[in-house]
Amino acid sequence: MASTNNNIPKKIYDIHCPSCGAAATFDILKQRYECGYCGGKVGISEAIAQKQGFRKIQAEKLQNSMKSYKLFHATCKGCGADIVFEENEALSTCAFCGQSLVRGEYLSGKNIPESVIPFAIKEKEAKELLLDWCDKNKTKSEAKKLRKNIDELKGFYLPYELIRGPVHMSVARMDGFRHYHCEGFVKDEFVSRMDKLDNLLLDGMEPYDIESLQAFDFGYLAGQRVRIGDLSDAAVLDRANQESAVTYAPYVDKVLETKAVEIEADTSDAIRLPVLLPVYYIRKDELMAAVNGQTGKVSIRALKPSHYYFLPWWLKGIVSALVICLILFGSLMLFGMNMGSSLMLTLMTGFVYLIVTLCLYSDTVHNRFRVETERKIYTSGENSFIRKDGKLVLSDEILMRRSEEPLFFEKIEGEMRPVTLSFSSPYRIVSMIAKALIALFLPVIIALFIRGFDLSKINLSGSAVWFCIMVPVVPIYLLKFGIVDLHENPWIYIDKDGKKKRYKRKKEFKITWYDVKTVLKALFIPPVSIGVWFAIISFFVIIYLTAGFE
Repeated sequence: MASTNNNIPKKIYDIHCPSCGAAATFDILKQRYECGYCGGKVGISEAIAQKQGFRKIQAEKLQNSMKSYKLFHATCKGCGADIVFEENEALSTCAFCGQSLVRGEYLSGKNIPESVIPFAIKEKEAKELLLDWCDKNKTKSEAKKLRKNIDELKGFYLPYELIRGPVHMSVARMDGFRHYHCEGFVKDEFVSRMDKLDNLLLDGMEPYDIESLQAFDFGYLAGQRVRIGDLSDAAVLDRANQESAVTYAPYVDKVLETKAVEIEADTSDAIRLPVLLPVYYIRKDELMAAVNGQTGKVSIRALKPSHYYFLPWWLKGIVSALVICLILFGSLMLFGMNMGSSLMLTLMTGFVYLIVTLCLYSDTVHNRFRVETERKIYTSGENSFIRKDGKLVLSDEILMRRSEEPLFFEKIEGEMRPVTLSFSSPYRIVSMIAKALIALFLPVIIALFIRGFDLSKINLSGSAVWFCIMVPVVPIYLLKFGIVDLHENPWIYIDKDGKKKRYKRKKEFKITWYDVKTVLKALFIPPVSIGVWFAIISFFVIIYLTAGFE
């Protein structure tokens, strides 16, 4: 058995190897934590139990430690915020909604998280950062109101949960039916435990650097306040799932080749550590602003809401068709065609364009007219501050939310295996277009074959009816069903002998009795058979006319 390595620095959020004590990293493929020093393995359930043990020990320490501190709490009549503060702190109104506070003695520390990222920015510095934003945005009404109320800024430790661990996802394109399974790993997803605060405002000042995460001690409360979380565990898990889905959306968009994706994320196997994050917060009527108490990043909510209008899919299709017709009409006029001919040709083709655009928009996300209201969030940018020689300076490093690139899995020969998916490769697109052109010119191709490929004997007017049918059908197929088909049937590559090789599922061609009955019904049972035989006879007549036998 490997000896314990006491020289390895331990961090609160790490999963530690039970053999040597080193930090274990998560293997998405094997779905377990593995030690890079001795090869020790830690399962997901063991990792969760390990952190639950840490939390139990830390909670007991807090209960013993709080006896040395005289703490009070206040409950807001308006938003229900529960705030913990020191005995000598004067609180009369809620910083989150402006309502009166009801003070009371605080006798329990059970609701205070066991971990904390301490304040690194002083209150005076936070005010200076906000004023700097005001100087750079003098024309904004938010800057003017913020400057007048800057003294209302207060420091709070706000309750979050650090989500760190595997994310199981089911993803799909919104215009398709097939769902793909993929696995990811989030490293520092912070999820708010507060119900009524503006999450977009708080997201604007993130992220935090979890390297500063420490075990909580009541000494951190000196001059600060703590807001107690009011979300249930189930609601926090639901919010963690939603935020993890947002985190992984760019990865999934890239693989599925569209931003119109649906992601169902499950973070139930991730480590969840309740943590207090440092925030300077101000609210005055409609004004809301926050400063990251660790990095100094500023976030301000717009005073007035913005309205976003979403059109129904059919109206989008009509408008698009009209635009195309106007462009076509203008082009014909520009190239010398008279107005009457240009108008007639535009009207003749306009119906085809309308069918195409209606099909194109029929499965879009916003299928009805509605107006959404949202307030913009202004920030100070991506840069964060660090302290050097006692002064705040901009860091050269930009903090980013960290997550592992996801792996997609497919069931191959009864086993879920990691795969690489390929959708619209050049070969597949060219192949799809070639099939569409063959369908469009099928009678001409057959007629050429009959005539020994003598083009002079071919009568293209014989296929006029076929062209009238297929000209609108082919673009509809390409824009709607062809592209969807590409993404419903991806090329799958697996790792074989250290190389990526395409995996082709064996196609079994079986004719069932149901297939036979369907064909027989279509051929011999009216009224369907009448339409079928009419179509067959019409097709052969078109070939006959195209071959020039009239």
